[in-house]
Amino acid sequence: MTVKVLGNSFKLRAFTHVFTFGPTFRAENSQSRRHLAEFYMVEAELSFTESLEDIMQVMEDLFKTVTSTVFSKCPRDVELFHKYIAPAQKDRLEKTLKNKFVIISYNEAVETLKQASQTFTFKPEWGCDLQTEHEKYLVKHCGEVPVFVINYPYDLKPFYMRDNEDGPQHTVAAVDLLVPGIGELCGGSLREERLPFLKSRLQRLGLSDAYQWYLDLRKFGSVPHGGFGMGFERYLQYILGVENIKDVIPFPRFSHSCLL
Repeated sequence: MTVKVLGNSFKLRAFTHVFTFGPTFRAENSQSRRHLAEFYMVEAELSFTESLEDIMQVMEDLFKTVTSTVFSKCPRDVELFHKYIAPAQKDRLEKTLKNKFVIISYNEAVETLKQASQTFTFKPEWGCDLQTEHEKYLVKHCGEVPVFVINYPYDLKPFYMRDNEDGPQHTVAAVDLLVPGIGELCGGSLREERLPFLKSRLQRLGLSDAYQWYLDLRKFGSVPHGGFGMGFERYLQYILGVENIKDVIPFPRFSHSCLL
C-alpha cells in the first residue's frame, strides 16, 4: 500500500472515481530487467463497487484507451521502436487491442503450471506467489494476450484486500494483470471495508496498534470500493518492446546505483 492509495481512500468520500500519477519508491534489493527503486505509477480507486469485474474492466479500458491514444498522437516515436527494437511488437499490440483479456483464477493458474511440460526454477505450489517465469508461461499458454489472474490465497496478500470468505482454500478478491514479455503490469483488489474483518486480521498479524489510524478510516463509515496500480515504465516496456526497464526512464534509479 502506498501513500497515494491512502490519499485516494480519503478522496473517495467526495468523489466516486479518483486516481493519482507520480513517483513510487521500492525498498527491495531487486536487480532485474523489470524493477527500479524509483518508478512512476498510476493508482486508481473506485467507490461503490463489490465486483472484481468492475476493477478489471477499468484496467482493460485504461490500457486500450491509452495505447490507442499513444499510437494516434505519437506514431513516429512508436514506429521508431517497432522498426529498430521490436519489429513484431506492432502486430502483437494490435492483437491485444482487438481481443478481450483472458480471466483465470489463481487455482487454475497453479494447476496449469503443474501440468506444464516446461521445467520451472521455482516449483509452482498453491499458496506460493507466482514468479516471473510462471507469469510469462501463463500468458503464452493463454495465447499471448493479457491475462487477469484473480482470487489469490488469503495469506499471500496484504491485510487490506477483501476476504472472499471461501474455503477450504481461503482467498481474497485480488487481481493481477499479466502481459506478454513482461509478466505483471497491474495489481489490484477489492478493499476490505468491513471493520470487524480488518480488526480480526490486524490482531492476528500483531499490527493493531500500528494501524489504528487505518481502522479509524472504517470506524466512522465507509463504502465498498476497490482499486489498482499500473507501473508506467513497465507499460512503456510492453508497448514499445523494450527489454530492460532502465531504458524507458531518463534517470533510472535502482539498488546501489545512487551512491553519494
